[in-house]
Amino acid sequence: MTRHILHVVGARPNFMKVAPVIAALDRRGVQQTLVHTGQHYDAKLSDEIFRELDLPEPDINLGVGSGSHAEQTAQVLLGMEQVLLDRRPDLVLVYGDVNSTVAAALAAVKIGIEVGHVEAGLRSGDRTMPEEINRLVTDRLSTRLFTPSEDGDANLLREGVPAEWIHCVGNVMIDTLVRLLRRANPDKMLDALSLRDGHGTVPFALVTLHRPSNVDDEGSLRGLLKALAEIGRDIRIVFPMHPRTRARVEAMGIEHRGITVADPLSYLEFLSLQKLATLVITDSGGIQEETTYLGVPCLTMRENTERPVTTTLGTNLLIGRDTARLKGEVAKILSGSARKGSIPPLWDGDAATRIAALLV
Repeated sequence: MTRHILHVVGARPNFMKVAPVIAALDRRGVQQTLVHTGQHYDAKLSDEIFRELDLPEPDINLGVGSGSHAEQTAQVLLGMEQVLLDRRPDLVLVYGDVNSTVAAALAAVKIGIEVGHVEAGLRSGDRTMPEEINRLVTDRLSTRLFTPSEDGDANLLREGVPAEWIHCVGNVMIDTLVRLLRRANPDKMLDALSLRDGHGTVPFALVTLHRPSNVDDEGSLRGLLKALAEIGRDIRIVFPMHPRTRARVEAMGIEHRGITVADPLSYLEFLSLQKLATLVITDSGGIQEETTYLGVPCLTMRENTERPVTTTLGTNLLIGRDTARLKGEVAKILSGSARKGSIPPLWDGDAATRIAALLV
């Protein structure tokens, strides 16, 4: 029996994944420690999301902060080594694919502590993405691999992972979505963004873009905003823009007329809009999963995805960086020809319960 589990999170998507697992293990009386590496930290958003998810305050915050991939990984590795020597858990659970994930896994195995990886087995096949390297390395270091879908099992088996280490449990992100969906009241956001008229909610496209390939390159960013403005002639465009992206837009002097730009939203605020959106345009992995569950058409501005089940079963379509195709696919959706998807197996809100049962 695993008596003491130490969870490591480092970025906002990790919080959505760890919350249901902590709750499920708490129901079984397991001793738990929550470590926040501080890899991504915004005081307002962090406080909001811990409150929204009913997460306990972290027992430890390493306060790593921003930096290069090497700097972040090294700082987490150093900090986690001391934490693990002090706390001596039976198992370290890591989540997703951020730098904190791989660093914590490496720190644990170096001192003989078993590692479990929640969201194991995801592969994009693109080794130019730092996240892909983190996934590959973390899965090689882990002996308990909890996959969200069958393609994850297949990837791990192909890479030589013993079958008895692999457990297809479903998607913990969907656990959080299912639990909070009823609390996602859209009224405040619809009013704030003027998304109502006399007949109800107006059709709108929700946009979220953050990957360097889309927002750091001036040509790509200009092209995307131009395409969004053109799409905005046919449907309202709502773009909660990260301050870093907004600063780049302003520094480059890029116009965004025809686009409703908003400040970053909390998880519940974003979910309240996402469930009502006519379509979503994104480059986020997690949003590909959420739109698939919600049945909302999703157009992903990436050449590949580590979540192919969202394209084979779900509502997701990969667009790459082809803005002409983006406009064409939006036109199809608006004409009533949206991709009809289904919810993948085990995306039912009980993934964390299955993880807890396997661990205890």
